[in-house]
Amino acid sequence: MGKKKAALMALPAGSRLVLPVMAATGGSGRSTVADLLAGAMTAAGTRTVVLDTAPRLSSPWPSWTTGQETGGLAALPPDRPLTRSQVQNAAAWRQAGRDAGWQVLTDGRDWHSPPLALPPDPAAWLQLAALGGWQTVIADTTHPVAHDILDARCAGRIGQTRAWCELPYAVPVLCAAATASGVQALQQAVMALDANGMPLQRTVAVFVAQTDGRLPAIVRAGATMLTSRAAAVVHLPHDPHIRTHGLRIATRLRSRTQQAARSLAQAVLAAAGFTWGMPLPDAPRPAPLAVVSPTSR
Repeated sequence: MGKKKAALMALPAGSRLVLPVMAATGGSGRSTVADLLAGAMTAAGTRTVVLDTAPRLSSPWPSWTTGQETGGLAALPPDRPLTRSQVQNAAAWRQAGRDAGWQVLTDGRDWHSPPLALPPDPAAWLQLAALGGWQTVIADTTHPVAHDILDARCAGRIGQTRAWCELPYAVPVLCAAATASGVQALQQAVMALDANGMPLQRTVAVFVAQTDGRLPAIVRAGATMLTSRAAAVVHLPHDPHIRTHGLRIATRLRSRTQQAARSLAQAVLAAAGFTWGMPLPDAPRPAPLAVVSPTSR
């Protein structure tokens, strides 16, 4: 208490850190973690974007960025070259208006608009973020991690989880509800990650509290188990404002919520520094992806 908070390390201008936020089940607080992490990373002085990979009607991001005159993902044609200004102008802003804060690439159209065919390949999302010039790329993913790993292994292909984890300078963030069922789902995901050679040593685990008070014993035991296997374990406390109002307006967050977001950002930067060194090396420029014409149905 009373000590000055250590400043978060800003990323070098030419670097790019990729943070896929994943979970084994729904209800794990994945989007909340992605948003809080984006705010904390922006406070460190990095240009940050959240990539909303969910279909529009199952995503909270359109409502969290409503009322902005941006084209969103629908304004970015998949079969034509894009410019940086096109990508930047398609992104909505969070919290601090047009001149500060962080950006979100989501589909903000009306609910009755035809669904978008979002790219399944994480490399396509990275290419979009690289074109936009962002340094911190946070992907709010939708696939269930453990199922995806098992399904990919049985089918003999690269799954979404591995593809996200193998992107250059990727630090996975694995979320779980701080409940008995959340711990069980997380433990299964960790076993699947470990058995398939996924990078647990640079994965940050986040337990998202569902209520106030002391964490259940099973959650504390699960966190202890993960401490020696993951890069870090962070606890996100319960915040009544988020539970009641969501994150469309995030000005009444508890100070301990903001501190937990800061601790998560510190853990991510520490994992990146331990793996690749700091300052982070310059990011590679993704090669152009082949344009695939949509199949007529």
